Amino acid sequence: MGKNIVIVGGHGGVRMPFSEIEAASAKPLVLSIEHSSVEDFAKVFEGADVVVWSAGAGGKPGPDGQAAAERTKAIDQEGAIKVFDALEKTSTKPRLVLVSAIDDENDKEISQKYGKVLETYIKAKYIADKNLTKRTAFKWTILRPGGLTNEPGTGKASVGKTHLSPTISRDDVAKALAVLVDREDIAGFAIDIIGGETSIEEGIEAFVKNGKTDFPEDY
Repeated sequence: MGKNIVIVGGHGGVRMPFSEIEAASAKPLVLSIEHSSVEDFAKVFEGADVVVWSAGAGGKPGPDGQAAAERTKAIDQEGAIKVFDALEKTSTKPRLVLVSAIDDENDKEISQKYGKVLETYIKAKYIADKNLTKRTAFKWTILRPGGLTNEPGTGKASVGKTHLSPTISRDDVAKALAVLVDREDIAGFAIDIIGGETSIEEGIEAFVKNGKTDFPEDY
């Protein structure tokens, strides 16, 4: 690819296979999402071509006894917004590819079950996403996967406005990230992705031709 890529989300389940795909050009970012400042992130982002956000609290409490819900908000919402602010402070304005999450109100039963388990997580992701969609100082793309698994990737998915199931492997989300890093023409869009039978490259290409974001306008 030959791009200067900064990855935020040091040991995330999606980030690890992504960094293997892009080992030659990926640059892991070693900073505290919770405690580093906007200025700290801006210094690291300066000169990058793309920043990939694949961080998340994973529904786990903090090592210092911090409650899971509190930590989720600090990372998935406030941490993400901190990164957006940092990108705006750079002179080079790197493009952002952000991993978020689907919540599709059309799948009422699944959505309700999903929300009960990860209500704080989904809310934090949505607030951060909504904040990002109002930004115009830098280019961005949001990737919104459904339920994630650790199964080996197939290189296939269902891309574009869809439901919450079937699940998708973290390997395949990483594959989609690798494609999106090279697709500057998908700036300003949110893309839903779940398990499916279409090659990820073809699915993303069809999404581009459709030209319609998957982010709910009246959520």
